Amino acid sequence: MKKILIASASVALIASLSAQAETIRFGVDLNYPPFSKQGADGKPQGFDIDIANALCAQMKVTCQIVPQDWDGLIPALNANKFDAILSSMQITPERQKAVDFTNKYYTISSRVVAKDGVKVDAASFKGKKIGVLRASTQEKFAKDFWGKNGATIVPYAKSPESFLDLKSGRVDAVFVDSAVGDQEFLKTPQGKGYSFAGPNYADVKYFGLGAGIAVKKGNKALAERLNKAIDGIRKNGSYKKAQDKYFGFDIYGG
Repeated sequence: MKKILIASASVALIASLSAQAETIRFGVDLNYPPFSKQGADGKPQGFDIDIANALCAQMKVTCQIVPQDWDGLIPALNANKFDAILSSMQITPERQKAVDFTNKYYTISSRVVAKDGVKVDAASFKGKKIGVLRASTQEKFAKDFWGKNGATIVPYAKSPESFLDLKSGRVDAVFVDSAVGDQEFLKTPQGKGYSFAGPNYADVKYFGLGAGIAVKKGNKALAERLNKAIDGIRKNGSYKKAQDKYFGFDIYGG
């Protein structure tokens, strides 16, 4: 009987150690503050990073952040360089052809950032330039909405670069997630004389149903585990803790 109990305990211990040893690798573009950036100490930080760590704690696995530029995230996921993309990626029908998504983990609208007093409609930027993040939902919307009316849409590999060009006059506006535009430009000294122009843009056709975590096509097991973890951190308070660290509003949305 003692031998059976010892054997059972050993199996349980091995199973426990195996579970603790599991690592989930998240691909993240570290050029999208306040959601993700590389800190002064060289370590990833931001809302997406805190959410990744909270999800891993909820699932009792080790969390690994794998830096990857935005336009290479989906190809890298499909090449098995990481297990999932947690990088403020909007759930859109076009992307769902290439990857599967969890439920949303936040929702936010997009805005135009421009000099104070600029009026925005479909023809506002004829003959002018609008900066966007390359391969983003903002780029697709901007091309269809302003590009077809004479604007030049300028894609950037890294979102902060678009603000540098806005300040220097190389572009006339930047179209970006509202939280990014607000915290990384408008609330900084460089943002003086600039503001949001026009309405909030949240057309589901372009911007989807919120930001989700992308997994390889057919990996329903991981998507379901992540969905349960999202629900878990929403209930245990760790989601709100991450949210309140970066935002003064409910980023999850209705």
